[in-house]
Amino acid sequence: MLRMASSTQTPALAAPPRAARKPFTATHHGQTLADDYAWLRDPGYPEVTDAEVLKHLEAENTWFEARMAPQQDTIEALFKEMRARIKEADKSVPQKDGDWLYWIEYEEGAEYKKWWRRPVGAPDDGSADELMLDEVALADGKEYFSLGAISVSKSGKLLAYAFDDNGSERYTARIKDLETGELLPDEIPGTLSALVWVADDTGLVYSLANEQWRTDNARLHWLGKPLSDDVELYHEDDEGFRVGSGLTSNETWLVIGTSDHETSEVRLVPAADPLAQPVLVRAREKGVEYDVDVWDGEGRDPLVYIHTNDTHENFRIATAPLERPGEWTTLIEGSDEFYLTGFDLFRDFYVVEGRLRGLDRIEVRYYDDPDRIEPIEFPEASYTAGLGDNPEWAMDVLRVSYQSMVSPSTVYDYDVAARSLETLKVQEIPSGYDASLYTTERLEISARDGTAIPVSVVMRKDRPAGGPLHLYGYGAYGISIDPGFSTTRFSLVDRGFAYAIAHIRGGDDLGRAWYKAGKLDKRTNTFNDFVDVARALIARGTTEAGKISISGGSAGGELMGAVINSDPELFGAVVAQVPFVDVLATMLDATLPLTPGEWPEWGNPIEDAAAFALIRSYSPYDNVKPQAYPPLMVTAGLNDPRVTYWEPAKWVAKLREVKTDDNELILKINMGAGHGGKSGRFESLKETAEEFAFILWQLGVPL
Repeated sequence: MLRMASSTQTPALAAPPRAARKPFTATHHGQTLADDYAWLRDPGYPEVTDAEVLKHLEAENTWFEARMAPQQDTIEALFKEMRARIKEADKSVPQKDGDWLYWIEYEEGAEYKKWWRRPVGAPDDGSADELMLDEVALADGKEYFSLGAISVSKSGKLLAYAFDDNGSERYTARIKDLETGELLPDEIPGTLSALVWVADDTGLVYSLANEQWRTDNARLHWLGKPLSDDVELYHEDDEGFRVGSGLTSNETWLVIGTSDHETSEVRLVPAADPLAQPVLVRAREKGVEYDVDVWDGEGRDPLVYIHTNDTHENFRIATAPLERPGEWTTLIEGSDEFYLTGFDLFRDFYVVEGRLRGLDRIEVRYYDDPDRIEPIEFPEASYTAGLGDNPEWAMDVLRVSYQSMVSPSTVYDYDVAARSLETLKVQEIPSGYDASLYTTERLEISARDGTAIPVSVVMRKDRPAGGPLHLYGYGAYGISIDPGFSTTRFSLVDRGFAYAIAHIRGGDDLGRAWYKAGKLDKRTNTFNDFVDVARALIARGTTEAGKISISGGSAGGELMGAVINSDPELFGAVVAQVPFVDVLATMLDATLPLTPGEWPEWGNPIEDAAAFALIRSYSPYDNVKPQAYPPLMVTAGLNDPRVTYWEPAKWVAKLREVKTDDNELILKINMGAGHGGKSGRFESLKETAEEFAFILWQLGVPL
């Protein structure tokens, strides 16, 4: 095992903080759970004011700073090189929407962006540019700032936006008059949703987060009226479901959807008359997911287009008359080979997106000719691509995004008629980038049950075999980890690391079956896949045991906790970001924001003894044991509503109590941030530099 010796202890702290042990037990299904660190959950949460809790968290931060102090030069050097790869004064490619061209822009040194527009046809010399929203000004003086929803009214005269300034993900919505620059008096606190303009720009549809941080509603706010006059258009009674709203592609219908992780239900309301009786597309059926759009071609009866998994787990597309939206007729059959992830309707054609054998595919299809299928062709064998911002109904040129592990992010315009791509912008790397120095490959590695696990790898062509390797994984919620481009990654790759992404079960990288094979009673496949990939990369001579650094966040942090419980000897450094490690206790607590909606993903241990036993068998916190653990850096956010701060705090406390090694164990709690860590493009970059410095330190790789 490759280990770095610990640095000299700082005078300020001779030893890491030790949380007090306060016995606490709970009994479920005849089984008693003991949790000596349950007290780290402030009883007043979401307010955290308990003096003993805060003192312990502050002590953890002090220990983190003390242990990382000798690495400050490394952190600063990494930060500078990461920052040098970012074009600081940069802007997006303008896109037409109605009478305006819209774009976003970063100024030199700015943490946040500005939102701009100019009239179509106006000169591109700055004389007609209008600043719609200045995030730099909004964030001034704030430790944290996040812009949530942003929406220009159909007339182009009003801008609705929502912001969060503490990381709690409870946003305040405001409305700006773009003609005068003044804010309207309307203010809606506590939103957690899109902001949807309806009724000729006189109304705004939104969702409030309730006390449990759940959006169980769709509400209508009339401009200029008090919030007490707002109308609840829909209320969801199932505490596991969440409500969201949007518009159809032609903007004639308001779509109100409600869903959990496996079931959905949609209602349509005329956007011009949001108080009209909603049209239920089809009543919810457990395990059936669907989303819809509406196409009303010229001189034809409107059709509802439905993307659903009712007959095939990889989804099909169906249509139905608007008058009978529940009568679905298949347009595109579901397929074992093609995972149909979504579609977009336009006036003259529609676009289907999906993955074919794990590779992104975009197809242009035609309403009048179902056999005419035109895939957009891309130059590399492995890449990630998708539709970009295409806001208009009548489009003949599509904005498309593209990147690979060696190709920087590229923006194309795709001429539908000519079937040709025009490059509009390639991500610029000011400090320089030579793609010819690197190689990327997609491996298939056999897991212990014989399943072939895809692994995407990038490294320098001159990297010696057996060098250090960083392995990243997530594996949950059906979220794929695409083989995209990352400028920060090269701070490891250029120091001899191979960087690998394990496309483990639990994500939907290879289709819906891939997701199902890593959830509920098959959850341990996710952890086994990750370990088996690490072992195979060692067996192939790509790296050695102890030279592997690993990282993952949230559910990926759960992955980190599980694999260091089962196979700690493989890993030389671990970074667990806002890790979901107290899985059993969280799933047993129905008062927490996410828990009821998470039961379809993990199981309900309150009602199901088998689910209780399974989660208990792998929950990282519950399976900490006396053994040597690899060096570990953990992060948390005090205001995080997704993975509450006490999960990583309890985990670290328990590890300190029982682990048998002297390897580093440090915890950083962002006291003014949430799930995503610090905001701002450079502040968040500093956190990446800290993580990479920890990895280099523990693996003994020189700067």
